[in-house]
Amino acid sequence: MSVFSIWWAGLDAVRSDRLVLDNVRVEGPRLTIAHDVFDLRQIRRIAVVGAGKAGAGMAAGLEQAIGPRVASEKQLTGWLNVPADCVRPLAAIHLHAARPAGVNEPTAQGVQGSRAMLDIAGSLSADDLLIALISGGGSALAPLPIEGVTLEDKLAVTRFLSAAGANIQELNTVRKPLSAIKAGGLARACRAGRLVALIISDVLGDPLDVIASGMSVPESSSPREALAVLERFGARSAGISPRVFDGLSRTADARQPPITCKVSNHVIANNATAVNAAAANARTQGFRVESSSANQPEGAAEDVGCELAERAIALRDNGQTDCLISGGEPTVKLSPEGVRGRGGRNQQLVLAAARRLMLDGAKGITLLSGATDGEDGPTDAAGALVSSRVLAEAGRRGLDADDYLRRNDAYHWFEPLDALFKIGPTDTNVCDLRVVVINRKQA
Repeated sequence: MSVFSIWWAGLDAVRSDRLVLDNVRVEGPRLTIAHDVFDLRQIRRIAVVGAGKAGAGMAAGLEQAIGPRVASEKQLTGWLNVPADCVRPLAAIHLHAARPAGVNEPTAQGVQGSRAMLDIAGSLSADDLLIALISGGGSALAPLPIEGVTLEDKLAVTRFLSAAGANIQELNTVRKPLSAIKAGGLARACRAGRLVALIISDVLGDPLDVIASGMSVPESSSPREALAVLERFGARSAGISPRVFDGLSRTADARQPPITCKVSNHVIANNATAVNAAAANARTQGFRVESSSANQPEGAAEDVGCELAERAIALRDNGQTDCLISGGEPTVKLSPEGVRGRGGRNQQLVLAAARRLMLDGAKGITLLSGATDGEDGPTDAAGALVSSRVLAEAGRRGLDADDYLRRNDAYHWFEPLDALFKIGPTDTNVCDLRVVVINRKQA
């Protein structure tokens, strides 16, 4: 089906190993990393650290790009925190299971790995090079609470803000000053002469200080801003530990040590990379395409899904375009835990679109939305698909879209319809990719 091939073309463009291979090369004594060029004769050791859902692929691509000769000569070593289902053996870089598969929350294993990364960064000297491989999901994969705050405290804050509908910027504004490795903490610990970060962005607009909470970027927000976010969402009255507020207040009054190494940060892919590649593929298939990649938070998944369905209907009935491709990252406000089902923002978005399309049976319209990391919420699905077939079967089974939306239970609405999009971990992460195909002959 065209909708799947178009979506996969977008994903292929952001494969993490390929992206690193495109940005790192060795030519004689010269090592090029994105726009930085190094004389290998002046580098004693190369170390690699990082965190994120794309970490395993990035590390594999880096080892391949550097090659065994340079790896041996420069004593290549490294440590990356990745999800458990992404762990695999590499020649020199250790991939550490920092959290279980499908559970996007910080763990004690993640804390252990974060300490290991800071130890590596701190063991280097002025003639060494530290390469950081950073991608979406790094915030949860690299937890290291500041003194006086526990991992359980940070976990409670993240859960509370996520359930309250906070967007990724608000989450990171709070998480960063509660961490010893985020908000430039890795850069402050680095004793190498150079730190070069390759970044796959999962944050709309690519703000370097927000992607994986800015481990290699000087802090731009403040603990006082974090306190303001918590107050805005009513965290005190919700029972968030006083240790969190005390820790943020203490950090606000303290002076951070300076960054002593020279730092370069390079974004090598983002959501627009995937959207543009999907659009190019659709055009090769003969589709007339409209495409867009959001550069700021999109709002509620239900609203985005409904708007996408409305746009598809209008184009089918009155327009020339027969393929819509978009990317972004909407939010979902969770229902109370006692009634909450299973789902993720892509499934919620598609179910909201399905509810709107039910009014005319989705004639000629197929819509697919999936998370490029393969994980849509705490489920084994990347997203979901809706079409006239899916809606007809939902009607036959008497599935009430409103009820499943209200309970955040989109997974169980799509599951019996064979309309979940399951792809497993992808070793990349650039937010969500959505494809709508219009077939007027079926309308």
